[in-house]
Amino acid sequence: MVKKVSKKKLINAAVEISKKAGETILEVYNSDFEYTIKEDSSPLTKADQKSHDVILHNLRLLDPHIPILSEEDSDIPFSKRSKWNRYWLVDPLDGTKEFIKRNGEFTVNIALIENNLPVLGVIHIPVSNETFWGSDCSGSFYSQDNKKEKQIYVSKNIDDPIKIATSSSHPSKDLDNLLKKFESYELIKKGSSIKLCLVACGTADIYLRLGPTSEWDIAAGDAIIKFAGGNVISLLDRDILTYNLKESLLNPEFIAFNNDQNKKRILALLSE
Repeated sequence: MVKKVSKKKLINAAVEISKKAGETILEVYNSDFEYTIKEDSSPLTKADQKSHDVILHNLRLLDPHIPILSEEDSDIPFSKRSKWNRYWLVDPLDGTKEFIKRNGEFTVNIALIENNLPVLGVIHIPVSNETFWGSDCSGSFYSQDNKKEKQIYVSKNIDDPIKIATSSSHPSKDLDNLLKKFESYELIKKGSSIKLCLVACGTADIYLRLGPTSEWDIAAGDAIIKFAGGNVISLLDRDILTYNLKESLLNPEFIAFNNDQNKKRILALLSE
């Protein structure tokens, strides 16, 4: 019988693995690097692959029985991965455009999915050495520069101006049109999964995504927000996001929110 690694050990290990990957990314970031364009028109650097290698190597050492789905190794047939009840979902370098711009707004994302839902998530920001993580057994936490972690919670705010996290690299006309319906709001523009972290720690009240993302972009942040007291829902069916239930790994448009009052407000505006 295979001995199951404890959730606490998985959390601690995933945090440390994300930091190792971050160190590898910074080695490339602080050098003269080149990039190529993938078939989906997104950029790819050596840092993406190096981070991928570090994460996969260490996750397999941790528990070789847990499958891994990574952005840099995502062509696993649905007929195979649909049988997974438990697997790692990884984005080795989220925000490659930000990496190329050298603005520091890129992350390492590691999530553990069980029965199509994220139960553990880690997001590490290499440049600032900040780490966010959350799990179904302990809540959500934040640490910087390896100092003592502190527990984080979503904002309780329901008043204007509502603080809205939005992309710094993906402008949206649909979002611009929606914002016109707000009496008062404050935009916080960030790249990558940092926007999800802002909701989880209470800096932003909502993050509304009206454009394409992949499951590995969102899963870790979804977990961190959920275990900090918020939620992420699909704007398609207005239910929580689920993972690995279809051949496509693209997410529906979604909203991450701090509380039900703001969720209802946004959904009402979208219905107008």
